[in-house]
Amino acid sequence: MTESMNSMPGQTALAGVKVLDLSQFEAGPSCTEVLAWLGAEVIKVENPKGGEQGRGASTDVPGMDSYYFMLLNANKRSVTLNLKSERGKQVLRDMIPKADVIIENFAPGVIERLGFSYEEVEKLNPAMIYAQIKGFAPESPYADYLAFDMIGQAAGGVMSVTGEADGRPIKPGPTLGDTGTGLHCAIGILAALNQRHATGRGQKIQVAMQDAMVNFCRIAYAKQALTGEACARNGNQVVLGTTAPSEVYKCKGGGPNDYCYIYSTRANNAHWDRFLKLMGREELLEDPRFSTPQGRADHVKDIDDIVAPWVAQYTKTEAMEILGKAGVPAGAVFDTMELSEDKSMRERDMFVTVDHPDRGAFDMPGWPVRMTGSDVPITASPLLGADNASVYGALLDLDEAELTALKTEGVI
Repeated sequence: MTESMNSMPGQTALAGVKVLDLSQFEAGPSCTEVLAWLGAEVIKVENPKGGEQGRGASTDVPGMDSYYFMLLNANKRSVTLNLKSERGKQVLRDMIPKADVIIENFAPGVIERLGFSYEEVEKLNPAMIYAQIKGFAPESPYADYLAFDMIGQAAGGVMSVTGEADGRPIKPGPTLGDTGTGLHCAIGILAALNQRHATGRGQKIQVAMQDAMVNFCRIAYAKQALTGEACARNGNQVVLGTTAPSEVYKCKGGGPNDYCYIYSTRANNAHWDRFLKLMGREELLEDPRFSTPQGRADHVKDIDDIVAPWVAQYTKTEAMEILGKAGVPAGAVFDTMELSEDKSMRERDMFVTVDHPDRGAFDMPGWPVRMTGSDVPITASPLLGADNASVYGALLDLDEAELTALKTEGVI
């Protein structure tokens, strides 16, 4: 049983939980950033030469951490460690018994070749939660293939249901394959930590991007069950396609995002009836074409012809407010700048400003989960190796001379 299992509850949900983060790019770092925002101590273990690849990927200033990295590694600590050297491997072996979670998302087979398979880690710490994120499951015929976000979305069905009915498959804007899989992994880690209270033992957690994307597409499989065919792309309609309106409508302004999405439930006519009264089109309440959600879906072109001219009178925000107050679901299509500058978003810390050692003031999205008993202020991502002395000193009792020797040897 690790030290943190015996610690008293702190002021954050995961106080006392130590995470060794060997992950890179987005899927793994998304998972560990969530754990950090829940109060865990996340120690990012990085290559001494440049750190994890995300630090330099997409950077606008050579030698400076990318915004990409900064957005995915807030609230973490960074140590450097050369895992290709035997001394570096031994340092990690010494750290493993003192941690609760270890996570990696290297290419298939890399962690095993380094000597840190689940079987090896379990010998060092039977209570360890060992988490892996890969593109494809170990049992999959594609297990050895490399994968990134868009590969997971393609192979997991997401792209097949995204786009216009007569158009090509489209990758959704959000990085569902990476961040979505990372969040699935975080859920598994939290469950394993809870189970460990009863068993005293850890376990291995594996999440594949392809599998997580299938989970995101559950409603598409409802459509498949209804039709007996693969779920087809349906534009802005929900994949079940059993109601209308369910579309974005152009608003005043002429900008690329001057649209408002309007939806009417497929459960009954309540939203549609309210909308007709709002538009002053009560005569359509008795129109047999629109008397059921499915009937409206069957006459979607007629619905759009009725709705579009009304919406076009207003800006997207006006349309959202008028419809929302009338009890009709509607959402203005806000862009990233509008959201990051939104006063209410700022007031509830959905966007925060952190102080980065190199970049200075940096605005970034916050954590959407609010907990009355756990509050973790967001801090900037760490510089490479910024916590070598404090982490190695606290966990392994290494003094300044020993740290200097390790640095001279190229271990840290």
